[in-house]
Amino acid sequence: MEPLIAGLMALMDPGLLVLLFAATLGGVIIGALPGLNATTGAALLLPFTITMDPIPAIAILTTIYCAATFAGAITAILINTPGTSASATTCLDGYPLAQRGEAGRALGMATISSTIGGIISVICLMLAAPLMARMAYNFAPPEYFALTVFGISMLATIGDGTPLRNIIAGAFGVLLATVGKDLLTTVERFTFGFNELSEGIGFVPVMIGIFGISELLVQAERLSVKRRQVHMKAIKLPSRADYQKVWRTILRSSGIGTFIGILPAEGATVASMIGYNEARRWSKTPKEFGKGSIEGIAGSEAANNSAAGGAMVPTLALGIPGSPTAAVILAGLMVHGLQPGPTMFTEQAEFAYAIFWAMLLVNVMFIFVGLFGAKIFARVTFVPVQILWPIVFTFSIVGGYALDQSMLDVYIALGAGVIGYFMRRFGYSVVPLAIGLILGGMLEKRLGQSLIMLDDQWWLMFTRPLTLLFFALTVLALFGPFLWRLFKQRDPMVSTGE
Repeated sequence: MEPLIAGLMALMDPGLLVLLFAATLGGVIIGALPGLNATTGAALLLPFTITMDPIPAIAILTTIYCAATFAGAITAILINTPGTSASATTCLDGYPLAQRGEAGRALGMATISSTIGGIISVICLMLAAPLMARMAYNFAPPEYFALTVFGISMLATIGDGTPLRNIIAGAFGVLLATVGKDLLTTVERFTFGFNELSEGIGFVPVMIGIFGISELLVQAERLSVKRRQVHMKAIKLPSRADYQKVWRTILRSSGIGTFIGILPAEGATVASMIGYNEARRWSKTPKEFGKGSIEGIAGSEAANNSAAGGAMVPTLALGIPGSPTAAVILAGLMVHGLQPGPTMFTEQAEFAYAIFWAMLLVNVMFIFVGLFGAKIFARVTFVPVQILWPIVFTFSIVGGYALDQSMLDVYIALGAGVIGYFMRRFGYSVVPLAIGLILGGMLEKRLGQSLIMLDDQWWLMFTRPLTLLFFALTVLALFGPFLWRLFKQRDPMVSTGE
């Protein structure tokens, strides 16, 4: 109870509250701008939080995460262009409602669903993260190594590419993590004579490059795209009839989103799709979906916002990012010298609970920002890209240089941006690369510690029950879908559903 109260008191500084409100507004603007998303916004702001104290810095990043996820619904409803991929399913019913002159009703439902879903997920985060951390407190290096391997295997299912391409991108990220001194032997690897690389490739310039600069290059190909906005008078709170129709959907999707968010490497996009499909499955009027169903908006928005809180559970409790944006936040924790995992809830409990309270606070702010500011924020979608993206590029260069005042970091950011652009052009997702870079250092460190602990007898890892369990889950994650398809092809009863 004391850490819970201490975390709340840490946020009571008036200056920090103003900062969080400003971050909420900034996150909404980022989420409302087509092409920008929570991951890009967090990556661009990451270097500017380095000089802050840890609590304000990470609180701002998590606020951007939550606010940008919510704001994707604004453009999805008004211009049929999701601000974030997590709001893609909101377009299916939000835009038809807007075309019927009910944009205010659609945005009101999105706001309330997002708020409820976010609050439920943060409550689950407060309960689940300490329990998971306590369960993992007795993990030894072999268990951590196997857990990290399992986290890397989950990269097959994240991003827009095929599983094989995602694994290749993740492996490239792990390869980048080997640059610099070996932690055990102090031998320098792949530094090519640059002393700045002896400590490895920094997370910040790579994140800026693959998320910010690569997106700039992608958007440069879409300069001719024009968007048409639906006019809206005012946002309306859902009616009593609307609440009676959607309350089960909101609760169901909040549970789905929280669970999906907890799974390593999944995220709000997957959660919104499943939440939307389940809303249609359980609806009494499924034929309305795709034509302007309030239940469709509620199912999508409650799920994608609750996934944000769920994604922070493995991020804080195990050090395994639960989503792309959580990977950026994990990088921020490491830059500030904080080690996510079980010790965070024993040695830095005040910090962990301050993050929980910050996420709860920003979800409450959604009600005011969404109801009173959505119409204003929707106008930022018409900022000419010829103005927007040069500003983003400037932030990227300044952010890359700001951390260590090193031009090498600027070159790394530019190089990562070009690599990220070509990866996207050829069907490779950049998200596995980012997570692979973060987990690669953990993987090498835990492997070295495990070999020392087991006196170089690596096969003894398979005699430890938890380690064996994580290895089994890794094999299942990598080969399970293939084996299931093979099983369905051999068993006609399964393939025909009889």
